[in-house]
Amino acid sequence: MYLTKEEEAMLDGEEGETLQKAIEILVALGEIYGADRLIPVKSAQIAGVSYKTIGDAGLEWISDLHGKVKIPSVLNPAGMDLHDWKKMDIDPEFAYKQQKIIEAYEKLGISPKCTCTPYYLEGFNASYGDHLAWSESSAVSYANSVIGARTNREGGPSALSAALVGKTANYGYHLDEMRKPTVWVKVECELEGSDYGALGYIVGKIVGNGVPLFTLQGKPDNEELKFLGAAMAASGAVALYHVEDVTPEARNNKFIKPDEKMFIEKSQIREIYERVGSDINDVDIITVGCPHCSAAELSLIAELLEDKTVNKEVWICTSREVANNHPELVRSIEKSGAKVVCDTCMVVSPATEKFRAMMVNSGKALTYVPSMCGVPTYFGNIYKCIREAVKE
Repeated sequence: MYLTKEEEAMLDGEEGETLQKAIEILVALGEIYGADRLIPVKSAQIAGVSYKTIGDAGLEWISDLHGKVKIPSVLNPAGMDLHDWKKMDIDPEFAYKQQKIIEAYEKLGISPKCTCTPYYLEGFNASYGDHLAWSESSAVSYANSVIGARTNREGGPSALSAALVGKTANYGYHLDEMRKPTVWVKVECELEGSDYGALGYIVGKIVGNGVPLFTLQGKPDNEELKFLGAAMAASGAVALYHVEDVTPEARNNKFIKPDEKMFIEKSQIREIYERVGSDINDVDIITVGCPHCSAAELSLIAELLEDKTVNKEVWICTSREVANNHPELVRSIEKSGAKVVCDTCMVVSPATEKFRAMMVNSGKALTYVPSMCGVPTYFGNIYKCIREAVKE
């Protein structure tokens, strides 16, 4: 693996222990995966933020680092709403430790914006062909697939290392040959909205870490592509997919359909909605926003909740920036009794764990909530979720 003189000096510790640790991580990954060199990256999105997931050991590790990041960098969701954690019934000790984690990242020059949808942030845009170092699985999928940027699914330490060094190892999805489809998925029914999350939930389990090429009956919008990629990244490990005539690389390249193929029928999609576990009447929380809601999603939710009152706990998860930019939508939603929750989500917050059962409109949450939070989870589109929320 070729290193420049500046990189070699960093590896030798001439720029301090923190940068030495960071480049050691990047070089080790590069050597494992056969990278030829380090390449500059435009931005970093760093996982390992919730105190629930990293604990005291993670807090101690981050706190021991020094210096400043070299590229624009933001964080994955934290374990609570950073401004109003009491409304989530968060333990004060947890809140204290969570704030310490955020402060440790801020000390390194990282923006305390905590979101799994960094592509919605103003000034944090990624473009076709940009090299990135992003961590969160759904954000990685969106960047690679919908935007056509290039990033591997970085771990928290490697994304942080890339932010500090300003580079990452040149392997995996940074390379043209790794971005070709490996399995053809023909969907033989029309889909809309959360159907794409159900599709992703099914396909991810089968494809694993492959690169699917979809042939669809219609043309999904970016919100639907977000649900598709997030679900595949959770139920499998899909970090890149293509949709014929829709996603940028599929438009720019006439991919040869892979020999491996699978067909998806309407009945398979319907089964995800009809899954049963414990009694559906146990549902005592409805959560939307996994990945975080866009302004368009907030607008639809506000419309659906107009002149209604929720009778269960309802969390609408979004980034603080999106919420701050649309205060009228937040007010409208919260008038119903639903809570607009920023900086966090139902997966990484300990507040989720006290509920009996949850309804979601996300294939990603359907995968993660039962395993990470121990809460039985049901799937419904946004309309069914709102109906359940206001049901007497």
